Amino acid sequence: MAITLEKIPGQEERVILSLGPQHPSTHGVLRLVLELDGETVIRGLFDIGYLHTGFEKSFEALTYSQGITLTDRMDYLAPLSNNLGFCLAIEKLLDLEIPPKAQWIRVLLTELTRIQSHLVWLGTHALELGAMSPFLYTFREREEILNIFELVSGQRMMTSYFRVGGLALEPPLHWLKRVEKFLKSFPGRLQEYEDLLTQNPIWLGRTVGIGVLRPEEALALSLSGPVLRASGVAWDVRKSDPYSSYEKFDFNVPTRKEGDVYARYLVRMDEMRESIKIVRQATDGMPEGPVKATAPHIVLPERESMKTSIEALIYHFKLVTEGFHPPVGEVYQSIESPRGEIGFYLVSDGSPKPYRCHVRAPSFANLQGLMKVIEGRLLADVVACIASFDTVLGEIDR
Repeated sequence: MAITLEKIPGQEERVILSLGPQHPSTHGVLRLVLELDGETVIRGLFDIGYLHTGFEKSFEALTYSQGITLTDRMDYLAPLSNNLGFCLAIEKLLDLEIPPKAQWIRVLLTELTRIQSHLVWLGTHALELGAMSPFLYTFREREEILNIFELVSGQRMMTSYFRVGGLALEPPLHWLKRVEKFLKSFPGRLQEYEDLLTQNPIWLGRTVGIGVLRPEEALALSLSGPVLRASGVAWDVRKSDPYSSYEKFDFNVPTRKEGDVYARYLVRMDEMRESIKIVRQATDGMPEGPVKATAPHIVLPERESMKTSIEALIYHFKLVTEGFHPPVGEVYQSIESPRGEIGFYLVSDGSPKPYRCHVRAPSFANLQGLMKVIEGRLLADVVACIASFDTVLGEIDR
């Protein structure tokens, strides 16, 4: 059903503007219906649902392992983060212990995912406010990260590399050298971005004091991620409820107190530096051992073992064709994605397919705050506010 704003009697001179859904600055098929007094936004509504993915219903038709491929495509800028949250929920349901090496590789790759997601955000955000060079530079660095993903999984974006019980396969030899190469070059590149933007008077004029969100407002709306931390609330799932061995890593949770577009920019820049620290710790302290749990009735056997063991061949056939049967129950597992808390609520009826899968998507929750921050702002500021929230419509229209 179409969303409209009714005109208030006596204010007929105000204009109702439909921004989107096919507009580059809405970062996907998001439609905003804005009431304008001149160029000032008086009130607005957002209209979602143009993507029609139906992910949550699709989970019910797939086995648990097959469902991993759907998580890649919800937040297509953070596929490995989504893989991790979904796999952790299933592993909690199964009470399955994951080998330390698999946990550390998961941490390393999800932090690289956080960096490449923030790079896309930074490049597009800068481009929309008139800065073209950062857009070209950030995608240059993102290519290096995607090359690492392709090296370990065979895919640049929709990797489906994390599996129930660990990883899809052992990373290739010397893959950490590619990570080391990125770690050496990226801090200097990050400083280049800051040299271009952080004290740039045009950038400051478009971001400082724009789209202010107070901490009590952010909490009341259940916002999370950089949007919440930019308003002064130091809450991060990696710290508050550690998962996949995050409690063994030393890192800070960047916050700002201003709550404006500029603060959200600074928080994400600091987060990329913290992610580099985590990746460095992961490469330096990578434990030895397997990358899959020992659970023949859940985890696919090694391909080499299938050549000599009839039991391995049978297990492989049954897992691929039928899936595994988790116990009856329900679980909720959340992680810290680049956009905030993403949580997976799973209900099992004992069959190989989820009875119900609901996703607590950070973009969906954070979108509530957008209407709050654009009221009273100029129409030109709406673009800056949308970009600073960094929403992905794939995980909103589930």
